Amino acid sequence: MKLTLETALCEQFRIRYPIFLAGMAGGPSTPELTAAVSEAGGLGTLGAAYMEPEAIRAAILRIRELTASPFGVNLFVVRADDDYTGIRDVQRELDKVRDRLGIPRAAESNVTSPNLFHQQIAVLLEEKVPVISTAFGVLPEPYMSEAKSAGLLVVTMVTTVKEAQLAEQAGSDAVVAQGSEAGGHRGTFDIDEQPMGANIGTMALVPQIVDKLSIPVLAAGGIMDGRGLAASLALGAQGVQLGTRFLTAAESGTNPAYRKALLASDEQSTVLTKAFSGRPARGIENAFIREWNASGIAPLAFPTQNTATRDIRNAAAKQQLDGYLSLWAGQGTRMLTDGQPAGEIVAEVLEQAASIIH
Repeated sequence: MKLTLETALCEQFRIRYPIFLAGMAGGPSTPELTAAVSEAGGLGTLGAAYMEPEAIRAAILRIRELTASPFGVNLFVVRADDDYTGIRDVQRELDKVRDRLGIPRAAESNVTSPNLFHQQIAVLLEEKVPVISTAFGVLPEPYMSEAKSAGLLVVTMVTTVKEAQLAEQAGSDAVVAQGSEAGGHRGTFDIDEQPMGANIGTMALVPQIVDKLSIPVLAAGGIMDGRGLAASLALGAQGVQLGTRFLTAAESGTNPAYRKALLASDEQSTVLTKAFSGRPARGIENAFIREWNASGIAPLAFPTQNTATRDIRNAAAKQQLDGYLSLWAGQGTRMLTDGQPAGEIVAEVLEQAASIIH
């Protein structure tokens, strides 16, 4: 079947098909996965929020070795000052887990979160990354103007109509409407106002944003196959962003214990939690989340909680203990495929969508 799913978004972003890879910060995101999605005609995105600036540069160079197609890099736009309110109680609770994992207890003074955003964005601008995408807010000035002046495209993740309008007004070229079904961190701009993030379902969120914006909207959240793509286009979106579907792709860097947990999960397995990072995120409920909730202790603010739990997550990854990993995932995990190449996933999604639409 001839695929005729091009939208205006495709021409604008110089891609063949309206499929973006979500920028999944941490282990799952690799240059190989990013390049594979771009090579298949979509837009691969490197999740670089936790990466050192020079590691981002090296990853960009590797992506360019693997593909000549456009790609993106995703960063978090968020205040990164540490907040130590309640840290004694938090560390006391985390030490119970450290004892269980056989790793050293951590002194309070060890919790220092590096604020790398300015150096990270400088690398993206120096390397002229074709697409810069952000979560937790709009790319701030002067970086927005610098990106636009260099001919780079800017994408903002949003969770409400108001956020989408702010993104358009600030100069974003497109927005990703992130429904409540989506895995990983909520993209909500202000979690003081909405402590667990804005959680509007994809089906309700997308058309309301489409109706208020003049720039392209991509749908995200629970979209795992061609049915989700076809439905999103019917709602007025010009494309989709998939993250969870690619977590078990052949090229992803997902930890084996994480993969196993994903493939054993179902539509009821995920919860919203701040336990790992201090910001609301959707992931598979596990021992760490249950124990944290039972403690009644409030997590530290992001990024301090994320920094405080890093040694636990790293140890759990080495020991292959999914009970203490952050298992970010959306609500569509029954539709995962194990070890499928990313290019095949893109082709499969397109074929199914085309079959439905035609």
